[in-house]
Amino acid sequence: MNKTELIEALAHETEMSKAAAGRAIDALLEIITKSASNWFIAAEGYDALGVPRKGAEKASAPDLTDAPAIPKTPRVRENSKQAQMIELLKRPDGATLNQLVEATGWQSHTVRGAMAGSLKKKLGLTITSEKNTGQERTYRICSEGVAA
Repeated sequence: MNKTELIEALAHETEMSKAAAGRAIDALLEIITKSASNWFIAAEGYDALGVPRKGAEKASAPDLTDAPAIPKTPRVRENSKQAQMIELLKRPDGATLNQLVEATGWQSHTVRGAMAGSLKKKLGLTITSEKNTGQERTYRICSEGVAA
């Protein structure tokens, strides 16, 4: 609700004219802003009511457009289930879904989700999937490691 809407609502509820309601709102805002040390009014509140903030200089927001992006380096804790998965997938033979399920104690859909979300998306690892006839599908982390 902005100041105009507040004036209209006050005029409607009290059956006073909009001019009188406007003067009442202005007086109330004057009282509040004069005793600002006793009240906390967020900048958004001043903006919504169309009242200039007294005693405060407008600080310009820092320009972040030229700031270099700091890349986040994902971390993998030692001895975690995620670290166990990575070690199994780094083997030359890779790992089957059943081996990953057995190592982590997770259900198969959770292992697949961890590969897609944590390993591929967050860590940027390239995971290949291979199925030879008569064998289970084998997953492995490519030797080049990070996806392009």
